[in-house]
Parts: sequence; C-alpha cells; structure tokens
Amino acid sequence: MPRAKPSTTSDPRSQWLQLDRQLCFALYSSSLAMTKLYKPLLAPLGLTYPQYLVMLVLWEADGLSVSALGQRLSLDSGTLTPLLKRLELLGHIERRRATDDERRVDLFLTSAGRKLRAQALDIPERLACASGCELAELVTLTQRLHELRAQFAKATDD
Repeated sequence: MPRAKPSTTSDPRSQWLQLDRQLCFALYSSSLAMTKLYKPLLAPLGLTYPQYLVMLVLWEADGLSVSALGQRLSLDSGTLTPLLKRLELLGHIERRRATDDERRVDLFLTSAGRKLRAQALDIPERLACASGCELAELVTLTQRLHELRAQFAKATDD
C-alpha cells in the first residue's frame, strides 16, 4: 500500500496538526510507556498501577475518606470502588463507615498495607534510573506537569 502524502496547505497552523507536535500525544504515549515500566516493578508487590497510586496516597495520609482519595487521584467513585474492594481483598486496606457521618467511608491501612510500603521504597529510584534523567530534572519536570494540569483544570472550569 502506498504511503499517504502529508497534506500541504499554505496555512502555517497546519504544521501543528502533526501527531509528533501534539502535547496530548506526548503525554499519552509517555503515560503508556511509564505504566508499562511500572508493571514488572509492581508485580512483586502484587499491585496494579492504579492500586499503587491508591497506596501512595494512603501511605501519606492513612484514614482518608473515599471522596478525599478520589479528589487526590482525580478519580470518581465508580472507578475507585473496584480498586478499593480489590485492595481490601488483598488485605492491604480496610474500609470503615465514619462514626460521625455514616455516608462517609474512611480508608485505613492494615498492618500488611503498611508493611508493603517498605517493599515499594526502591521503585521511585528504579523509575528515575530508567528515565535517564538527573533527579533535579525529574523534579522540575514533575513540578511543571503539576502546573500544566492545574492550568488545564482552570481552563475547563469556566
């Protein structure tokens, strides 16, 4: 099959419609590559990448409500509920109704969930090593991506 020729136009904006110039594609394909890299790193822990994200948040703040966790991870309850059920079945977390408000469900690490943190300690370093970047560069990139996400969120709140 012959290769399609790129369309030519006199409009200078047309060059920005090339796939490799799209920020969205660079972020998307980088996210896919990162998730693929995490898979063998998380396998010994028995966690998927989304489960790992939940555990990261709970290692920072045990006793968080499901809604606070959802806000922190930008996930809705329909996505979170199966993740939390699985983590509970694995024995890493416990879900409890709040005593002051039965509508709220709070999440607590079990002893196994707290111990899992020690097994995860080398994951960030291994990921950084795989990136080929200096630590300062990764810190700057991460900060810039947080700023970019906040700017996108602000633009969509209108």
